[in-house]
Amino acid sequence: MVVFYRLISTCLGIGYTPKGGGTVAAVVCCIAWYFAWASGNDHLWASLIFTVVVLFLGVWTSGKMESYCGKDSYRIVIDEVAGMALTLLFVPVRWQYVLIGLILFRFFDIAKPLGVRRMEALGGGWGVMMDDVLAGVYSNLLLQIIVWLTPWKAL
Repeated sequence: MVVFYRLISTCLGIGYTPKGGGTVAAVVCCIAWYFAWASGNDHLWASLIFTVVVLFLGVWTSGKMESYCGKDSYRIVIDEVAGMALTLLFVPVRWQYVLIGLILFRFFDIAKPLGVRRMEALGGGWGVMMDDVLAGVYSNLLLQIIVWLTPWKAL
């Protein structure tokens, strides 16, 4: 079972990237999101279900992996995937928005402003996941404003 937890929490081994595993996981999520959902707006339920499943799988598996990897290990990157998915949720799938979303999410995830750092104090898998969830929520809110203000709607 440990192998399963490791595969999920490290996103098939991305967490073992020597440097920047969180950024690599976020970029891979962006690329997969773009190609999975770029065909149109009929993906809203599927993207919501994907995001919720990743969130709860992340809480479960990262909580289990803390006893092997340590508290909030850099190897656990499913939290970045969940946060990135939240960032892009309900946003039109355009490369411009995906790129802006990536930049916003990494800013909030690294700088940890506005209570994001406090989420790490939660115990177990929730503590691993919730800082990235809040970073994803903040990024999504800003991205929604950018979508509303930008001319890329018609592209």
